[in-house]
Amino acid sequence: MDILTKGNILLVDDTPANLRLLSNMLKEQGYKVRSVINGQMALTVTHAAPPDLILLDINMPGMNGYEVCGKLKADETTHDIPIIFISALDETQGKVKAFTVGGVDYITKPFQFEEVLARVETHLALRRLQQELEQEIIQRDKLIAELDAYAHTVAHDLKNPLTAMIGFSSMLETRFTKMSEEDLGDRLHMIAQSGHKMTNIIDELLLLASVRKMDEVQMEALDMGAIVKEAANRLSDLVEEYQAEIIIPENWPAALGHGPWVEEIWANYISNAIKYGGLPDKDIPPRVELGYSKGDTLHRISPLPDPTCIRFWVRDNGQGLTPADQARLFTPFERLSQVRAEGHGLGLSIVQRIAEKLGGHVGVESQVGHGSTFSFTLPCECQVLE
Repeated sequence: MDILTKGNILLVDDTPANLRLLSNMLKEQGYKVRSVINGQMALTVTHAAPPDLILLDINMPGMNGYEVCGKLKADETTHDIPIIFISALDETQGKVKAFTVGGVDYITKPFQFEEVLARVETHLALRRLQQELEQEIIQRDKLIAELDAYAHTVAHDLKNPLTAMIGFSSMLETRFTKMSEEDLGDRLHMIAQSGHKMTNIIDELLLLASVRKMDEVQMEALDMGAIVKEAANRLSDLVEEYQAEIIIPENWPAALGHGPWVEEIWANYISNAIKYGGLPDKDIPPRVELGYSKGDTLHRISPLPDPTCIRFWVRDNGQGLTPADQARLFTPFERLSQVRAEGHGLGLSIVQRIAEKLGGHVGVESQVGHGSTFSFTLPCECQVLE
């Protein structure tokens, strides 16, 4: 529906005088009007730029109104456009046929302006309600798919740590009197690790839910240095475990976003870079480099699609990813149960949703044997300046 007018209407009539009368009347009421004089032109114009409603004459040379309506209703792209027939014929049989071929209403010539306006307004209002209902159905179906994905994700991601926790607990229950202090400590540590994994999974799901529910995000200038530092501090145990080297720039550009969410992006990217970075078979520890680019091209990162945004990135020295693996990384959450990238799926789906909510994009560039670079974009703070 055209937001600048009350609606976009196509008039189809082989009588120029009728077109002028209807066109002038509708334009005076705030409608955008286009006029054609035959059926073939009506089909061409409708497919090129579909109107919100069509006023269609029945008796026209070449292709009559019934035929025009039938072709439009047979095409999926034009099927839902409401069509009001206009005719000098006032026979019941003609009206019945008009409804049979897909018309929503029938106006008899000579027409009354008030009647035409009333019917046009009614069917445009019905069309708006229909479109709103269709959008609600789409959103409902998407929500159902996401809820289904929640169930699958919880079952899949919680199963392994829960199984480990139960297994080690059962072992302690039956054998703890025969185990050394060192073995007891190891098993308790594994139970605690499993518990932490389960907590992290639940926290990620809660974060994803909060991101989905928030319609409007308060964008603010970010202290990126502090945000990155906090994200890195959260991963200090992981850094120590993998003996990872983290390289962070001294200065960061000014960007807009929502601090807690941006911290989650960094934490996710950095943790993945640590886990999948390095070459264990060659005793090479993970080397994780953080950086940004503003309009320029760095390393294998492609140029920015929007000069008003800033790209932030995390680069690792891991094995790299094949094109097929890259294609599965940023999976829409409602499809996580069908397509999963081992160890990445849920976290990167959250990253993607956060970036999109903040007006940005996510990306990955990788080559087998040469590591991977994960990125996200945010609006530049300069956008708010006059």
